[in-house]
Amino acid sequence: MVFGHIMVEQELCHSCLAAVRVLRVSLVDELEGHIDSLLEVLVAREVFTRDDREEVLCQLGPRARVRKVLDIVDCKGEEAARIFLSVKSHPQLSKGGNTDQPQSKEYSKVKQKHKDILRRRSESMLFYNTRHGEKILFSEHYVNLLLVDGHQGLENKRHEVLTFGQKRLCLQQNSAEHKKITPAELFSNRNGTHPVKKVLVTGVAGIGKTILVQKMLFDFGGNKDHLSFDFIIHMTFRDLNLTDKPVTFQELVLRKNRHLAKELDNILENDDKLLIILDGFDEFKHYRSCDVDVFVNEPDEEAEVKDILGSLMQGELLPNASVLLTSRPVTINHIPVGCVDRFILIAGFSLAEVQDFFIRYFQDTALAADMFSVVSANELMLTLCYIPAFCYIVCCILKESRDLCGGSPKTMTDIYVQYLVALLRSHTQERAETCQQDQKAGTVQKLSNTVLMLGRLAFQKLMEHQTLFYSSDQDVTALEGNSLISTFLEKTFAQEAGCTEEVYSFPHLTIQEFFAALYCAVTDHPLPDVNHCRYNPGDASNNGHLDLFNRFLSGVLSERNGSLLSRQLGLSCNKEKVHNYRLKIIADLKMLCENGGKILNCLHCLFEQQDPSLALAVQPNMLRVNVSDEVLSPMDYNAIKYFLELTKGTISELDLTATAVSCDPLGDIKPLLLRCENLWIGENNLDIQTVQVIADVLQESNNIIHLGLGWTNIGDDELMILSSAIRVKKKLRELWMEGNRVSYKGLLSLSDLTPHPLRKVVAIWNDLSDPDTEPEHVHCKGSITVNFSDDGGWKEWGEWVIKRCEDSSNEKLVMVLHKVCNITAQCLQVKWATAFYSQLSQLIRSRMENCTEEDMRKKLKKFDNILNL
Repeated sequence: MVFGHIMVEQELCHSCLAAVRVLRVSLVDELEGHIDSLLEVLVAREVFTRDDREEVLCQLGPRARVRKVLDIVDCKGEEAARIFLSVKSHPQLSKGGNTDQPQSKEYSKVKQKHKDILRRRSESMLFYNTRHGEKILFSEHYVNLLLVDGHQGLENKRHEVLTFGQKRLCLQQNSAEHKKITPAELFSNRNGTHPVKKVLVTGVAGIGKTILVQKMLFDFGGNKDHLSFDFIIHMTFRDLNLTDKPVTFQELVLRKNRHLAKELDNILENDDKLLIILDGFDEFKHYRSCDVDVFVNEPDEEAEVKDILGSLMQGELLPNASVLLTSRPVTINHIPVGCVDRFILIAGFSLAEVQDFFIRYFQDTALAADMFSVVSANELMLTLCYIPAFCYIVCCILKESRDLCGGSPKTMTDIYVQYLVALLRSHTQERAETCQQDQKAGTVQKLSNTVLMLGRLAFQKLMEHQTLFYSSDQDVTALEGNSLISTFLEKTFAQEAGCTEEVYSFPHLTIQEFFAALYCAVTDHPLPDVNHCRYNPGDASNNGHLDLFNRFLSGVLSERNGSLLSRQLGLSCNKEKVHNYRLKIIADLKMLCENGGKILNCLHCLFEQQDPSLALAVQPNMLRVNVSDEVLSPMDYNAIKYFLELTKGTISELDLTATAVSCDPLGDIKPLLLRCENLWIGENNLDIQTVQVIADVLQESNNIIHLGLGWTNIGDDELMILSSAIRVKKKLRELWMEGNRVSYKGLLSLSDLTPHPLRKVVAIWNDLSDPDTEPEHVHCKGSITVNFSDDGGWKEWGEWVIKRCEDSSNEKLVMVLHKVCNITAQCLQVKWATAFYSQLSQLIRSRMENCTEEDMRKKLKKFDNILNL
């Protein structure tokens, strides 16, 4: 390459223009670092005009600008090429000549202008029903969010909002393990090991991820010292979804920040002073494809959006820049693990912050206190208020529609129906109660038509798993010109060369699900059979896709919400459809109670109806309630209690396996536990207080005969508490506690309880390697088993494990395999165990064939190898 340069230099006397053409590729590399200085020198030497300079500066990126300079030189001829070659290596050029000071001033000027623009863009808060003239200042209404370091499971098996309550309680209980942080501390280096450059912020829908971003932009625009960046570039994945063609990172930045054009090269060159915020990763249509292995390294390099963002997240593009990424939990497993320096969970509001929100919303301390007392009396509403978006909805209801149905909302559908009516009433120019009869009739008809059009759009797109609706869609076109649409739909613009298209979406998926259910309930559209709309085995992304839709559907088809919708909006449910749906709930509940199937969503549908006669009509031959493998929230417990408190008699089985139970909720349902014959609480991390609740049940219950505590992290101390409780009533026959920390010393505490009343104690996979206590010292060994046997109970256990694995996502399957694949040659001498592990191996291979994620395939392959040794 050096030799080539020498040869070209020797030929300069023959043709400078030819030399420029030959050196074109190397000149781009050589000059990209100081193209601005070169440009100024060329203008000063009158080789370039000011128009030439502007033409160059319009190019995106330093390399593109060098190419444009070379093109112009080529057009100007031999003399321009001679001067160009003489000045390109001038000593002052590499030092920036005398342009440093003006450039620094321009940089500072653009920096302040950018801050002013960001502050103006973020100074107002827009709620779902904000109207023209209702400017809500961010500084007056922002309430602090609780931010904590911490992870949650990647698998979100059902609707995010419904699993939030329990996580909130867990955060409170584990406050000693989580340090509360402020937005200013997101990029602070707490442990000093390595700089924090990439931060992932996650939380459920409506928890405040976008509000946190707005807070950072607002503070930055106000020159708050704690954000030590020169520039913040804010992008949303909703906007990025609109780019279908190859593009450069620079073009993405300039779409909403044209004021940065002249200084963009300097901004990106000083990337250590740059923060890039990417908001809403879960809404990105390419969220599965960001773990790229072909990287984009230059800001002016044209590529697909997913490749640009993947390179940015993994530090290949602008490696010194800081990146803040927000996402709902459901998609974070698609974010490359190695690129995240810090994981932040937004836990919403604390109780004090809920009260603060009420004061800021009502702008009257006494009124806010009255409204908060109403919410405090309703456990469901108070739980919802920990989520900022729901807190706002509840405040809307209290302000606009307290008189609509003579009582506080009890269910999710109650809240959304009243919210809908409140918004429609407040957005109607003439309130229904002040309208003349003919005007009122016309207004109601207009409202009902609007709701039906929105509902049709929501329903069809929900069935297609879509949340963005283009203006070219027929259902969107039907909404044009309707002044009420902006109340429920957000609008953005898809900008392409020569074309701009409007794109709509509901503010939250839950609102789309509600409108979809409303449409299905009040039209002739057949009810979807959600029991057959199941997710593919192994795929967690579709699990529970229609759960909340079905709960809303049940609530809309209830008598009280049907009456309210008919009275206020002229929307009526078909009586035959209501009757058939009620019969379906009864039949489904009876079937699930008798066969032990997953029943939680059906219980929620019953709860939404708020009609005790439905529960009383179930009357199953056997009452089995299986809510396993669901992280139970307070709303879940409400639904469970509602049903079981209406059904009298013995509960044959209550399965709370892997539900994250803890002391308080378990104590709250203690009256129900006393009615149980078979109680399964395995795969929950039980502390001593929770074990004491179980012990209290054992001391008081005349019904419990089987207790499952497998993989609950109990040890000898917990077992001794339980053994003392068993001695009181002596009703328990079987105690399953596989996979714990129990030693032979702990098993000795059960010696006087076997074989009566305890006919079987299962203690396989425990800490039974204590050399000081031999197995023969445990009395009545026939009742205490520490390994597999041909006992019929083990075969039933194996069938139960296989059924759970078949119903589980791949991530949950791996968790179960970790527990049950700790096998020895002695285990496989039992006939049922050989058949069990053979069946398990077939299931693993089937999942591997259908698995599209390489990392998960490797995990499954590991267990396949273990089972085939």
